[in-house]
Amino acid sequence: MEAPAASTPEPSADARDAPIVQIRKVSKYYTRGGQLIPVLVEIDLDVWAGDYFALMGPSGSGKTTLLNLVAGIDKPSSGEIEVGGVDIARLSDGELAAWRAMHVGFVFQFYNLMPVLSAFENVELPLLLTTFSRRERHERVDLALSLVGLSDRADHKPGELSGGQQQRVAIARALITDPTLIVADEPTGDLDRTTGEEILGLLEQLNDDLGKTIIMVTHDPKAAEKAHRLVHLEKGLLVD
Repeated sequence: MEAPAASTPEPSADARDAPIVQIRKVSKYYTRGGQLIPVLVEIDLDVWAGDYFALMGPSGSGKTTLLNLVAGIDKPSSGEIEVGGVDIARLSDGELAAWRAMHVGFVFQFYNLMPVLSAFENVELPLLLTTFSRRERHERVDLALSLVGLSDRADHKPGELSGGQQQRVAIARALITDPTLIVADEPTGDLDRTTGEEILGLLEQLNDDLGKTIIMVTHDPKAAEKAHRLVHLEKGLLVD
C-alpha cells in the first residue's frame, strides 16, 4: 500500500476552544427511481473532546448515515461538518482519505478483519498508509494489542479467535493511529451479553483512561447507558 498523496488542511487556531465535532444544518438525500429520499434533515450537533456519545433510533432513522458522515466515509448533501477544526465536507476525495486514515478509528459490528491475516497484521494495516518505519509500526501494534489484552493472540488469525477476541482486535486496529475519533457501529451487536459487556467495559476504559472521544451507534439500551450522552434519531431528525 502507498500513503495517500493528498494532504489535509490544518485545523483553525481556535479549534481547541470548540467542540471536536461540529455539525451544522447537515442534510443527506439519496435518489431512488427519480425521487429524492431524505435520510437526514438539517442536523445540528456538537461532540466535545473526551466525550462518550451514543446515538440511538429505529432502523432507517439515519444513525449509521450520520456516523459515516462524521467519519468521512460519506459526504453530506448540504451543511457543514467540522472535526478538529477541519471542514471535512469540503475536502476532496483524496484529502478525505488521507484525513480519515489518520483521524478516525473504526469499530464495526462484524469486525471487518482480513481473514488471511493474523491479529498482529490486521492491527498493523492502517499503519501501512503512514510513513512509520517497520520498527515503529511493530512497537505500536504490540502496545495496542497489550491495551486490549491480546498480546498472546498476536499470531492467531480471525478464524482462530472468539467473537469477543475479534472485536478486541478491531478495537486495537481502531487505536493504532491514535485517532481523533473512535466511531463504533453496533460494536456489541454480534456478541452475547457477557462478551458485549466486556467490550463495552474496554471502550469505557479507553474513554476514561486515554481520553478517547467515542461516537457509538447502538440499538442496545444497556450499551447506551455506558455513554456520557445519548441522542435519538427519528426519521432523520434529532429528538431530545
